[in-house]
Amino acid sequence: MTGGVSRSVPVLDRRRLGVLLHPSSLPGDGPKGTLGREARRFVDVLRAAGATVWQVLPLGPPGGGSPYNSPSAHAGDPDLIDFQDLVEQGWLGASEAHAGASGTSSRRTALRGAYLHLEERGGTAIKDAFRDFRQDHKAWLNDYCAYECIKAERGGAPWWDWPLALKDRDPDAIAAIQGSDLFEVVAFEQFVFFRQWHALRDYARSRGLRFFGDVPIFVAEDSADVWAHREFFVLDAQGRPEIVTGVPPDYFSADGQRWGNPHYRWARMAADGFAWWRERVRTQRELFDWIRIDHFRGFAASWAIPANAPTAAGGEWMPVPGDALLSALTDAFGELPLIAEDLGLITDDVYQLRDRHGLPGMRVLQFAFDGDPKNPHLPHNYVPNCVAYTGTHDNDTSAGWHAALSEAQREIVRGYLPEINESPAWAAMRAVIGSVACLAVVPWQDVLSLGSAARMNTPGRSAGNWGFRFQWGDVPDLVVTRLARLAFLYGRAEA
Repeated sequence: MTGGVSRSVPVLDRRRLGVLLHPSSLPGDGPKGTLGREARRFVDVLRAAGATVWQVLPLGPPGGGSPYNSPSAHAGDPDLIDFQDLVEQGWLGASEAHAGASGTSSRRTALRGAYLHLEERGGTAIKDAFRDFRQDHKAWLNDYCAYECIKAERGGAPWWDWPLALKDRDPDAIAAIQGSDLFEVVAFEQFVFFRQWHALRDYARSRGLRFFGDVPIFVAEDSADVWAHREFFVLDAQGRPEIVTGVPPDYFSADGQRWGNPHYRWARMAADGFAWWRERVRTQRELFDWIRIDHFRGFAASWAIPANAPTAAGGEWMPVPGDALLSALTDAFGELPLIAEDLGLITDDVYQLRDRHGLPGMRVLQFAFDGDPKNPHLPHNYVPNCVAYTGTHDNDTSAGWHAALSEAQREIVRGYLPEINESPAWAAMRAVIGSVACLAVVPWQDVLSLGSAARMNTPGRSAGNWGFRFQWGDVPDLVVTRLARLAFLYGRAEA
């Protein structure tokens, strides 16, 4: 690894403690947590625990159950909308809100009612705010609304199977969609989502808490982004990918991983100064204080797999103009609040790209115990300009991870963390919180010492992910006090 490059303003400003939890995992009566009262309560709990950062996963509508496969690089997940908040504002009646919280079709029915009575129930100020929101987000919002309308009308069929006029965005066909009632309701959904997120973010800021978001480097093939901007993706004449994304074979998988996202036409993106990326980052900066770029190594080179190949083994590295992209983003926004997800088999060019732009990388304690004292994931090898984790959303919980180790592996871990047998989660959290990393992030599941049943995601598994929820009864006051003590002891509590 190369050394860091100084910036006029560092991304990580001081020692902080963060907690990782997606809003969908919050308590509540509906199928998902929401952005309302329970989210504000979680902010209060985090502050009582000494944390000043709440890290979330992507907030977009999930595709195939995963927010990393969203149909939009910009939109928020409307299932996170808190209907009780709409009741309190007078936009919905209690019975409408109860129906809206029960499912997607009911949600849109309820929001349609709120939209149709917007001025009557919310006043002209709300109507004006909705108009301004649509203007501010027109670069992506109209395309997303049209995409959602057509998907609904076509029974969920992917865009490449739509009738030719819709697939190829015939102006008359799109104009007809834009005049529909559903188009307006989808736009209103996004207005409500962004309004509630900003209210939560304002509340968090008032309590001294910052938000740390997550951006997948690639977008889903079946997405509004690919449908509306086919020129930016390596597609054939029918709109299907010619090459797809993934990672090469390694010691984890003999075949590698075939993700299937379309690759970017980087030369075309560079031709207009990376306008598509600038718009994407603009949206994320509106949502978050810091942004993690998932699979950052894809900004140096990406693994390109022929679309007809069944595995990733036949791919090759495709160079990417990451320097030019990051420079264009810096020119557009100034200092970039980006964190590089630099995990896995990373080559020197990726570290050099990261360091040239002064971006913090990541360390994950669960990856540390291979017996090599130079392993970069061991806390004594951390550097201040990094984000340290016990585990990420893709890892097992610390308790589950430790339980699955062989006795020989446990002996290696015990040599470094002597108290690991007493409480695997708290031993792991103490190690990363006590490290020199400016930002230490612990999953909420580890704070609660939960086992593998609470794991958020298992890469490569198609079902059983993203369902973790906790209840307030699972949170003893003792664990909040204990975490606050660690934050204080290791200089991460707010001064």
